[in-house]
Parts: sequence; C-alpha cells; structure tokens
Amino acid sequence: MSRHALLFDLDGTLIDSIGLLLESMRFAFEGRERAPTTEEWVAGIGTPLRTQLGEWCDGEAEVESLVVRYRDYQTIHLPRLTTAYPGVLDMMQWARAQGHATALVTSKGRGMTARSLEHVGLVGAFDAIVTFEETTRHKPLPDPVWLALERLALPASGALFVGDSPHDMHSGRAATARFGYSSDRARR
Repeated sequence: MSRHALLFDLDGTLIDSIGLLLESMRFAFEGRERAPTTEEWVAGIGTPLRTQLGEWCDGEAEVESLVVRYRDYQTIHLPRLTTAYPGVLDMMQWARAQGHATALVTSKGRGMTARSLEHVGLVGAFDAIVTFEETTRHKPLPDPVWLALERLALPASGALFVGDSPHDMHSGRAATARFGYSSDRARR
C-alpha cells in the first residue's frame, strides 16, 4: 500500500464547532449597528478571523477590538460548544494505522487549534499542523496545503484534502490535491 497524505480542515470537518463560531460572532458584534447575518458569517468560515471581521469594520483598531471580544468568548465557551464529529477519532486512528500521513490545515490560530484538539482528544493525531500564523497567504489560496505537503514530504498528486467550505475546496484544488466534502455546508 502506498503512503498517501490525508489533509483535513478542522472546524466543521473534524469538529462540530459551528455553534461556538456563531455565538462568538454574535457576542463580538453585540450592540453594533453593522453586523453580519448568520448566513454571511457562515459563508466566511474557513478564512482567517481578521479577514472575516474586516468586512464589517472601519479600520484595524476596530478589527482588533472585535478579535479580543470574539476570542474571549470562544475561549470560555469552547468546552460547552465543541465536540468531535462521530467516528472522527476512530477514522484518524485507522488512517495512522494504515500508514497514511496526516495533516491539519486550518485558518484557526495556534492557540485555539491546540485547545480544540486537546478538548476533543485529537492531540497527536497529525504528522503536521498548519495554522493561520504559518503562511502569508491563506485559504482559498494553496499556500497552507502546500506547506502541509512540504512538511509531510509528500506530493499533492497522492493527497486528499477534506474540508467543509468552498475556501477549503479552492485551496486544495489550487494545490492540485484531490478534495472531499465533509458536510452539506460546503455545497451551499
């Protein structure tokens, strides 16, 4: 059996954290005139937080203020609103037992990624982890996928990137990896 690279997005793919992301957004924007709808926020999930917030702000200071509110809420409520999807832990164990290289490719930052993986029991499940801080260009561009493949020392031709958003799909396809949807949300 040949060794393949299996790359995964985190939010909405391996972990059910959509409720957390939505509640964090609502808290961050509470009392503001300009705020995204649920549909608008969901459409941006998979891109970096500052990018998403920036569409609703007038300048960097406002973005940073919302980042603090968003992350404070997210940190407190992560245990209550984050779970691994059914079968994810078994699937990751199977992939590793079969000798496949695994990588996480997320637009989430290092700290929240580590806390999420710890909470759901996925620490140690990946041979490589690429977070927001590690590339200059982000999903939907191919750079995070390329970095994961570089760290795994495997080509894109044998890689599968599983995600739940159009941003994941574009990133994987731009890197010439095969792409698989993990939920119906990506098809909307």
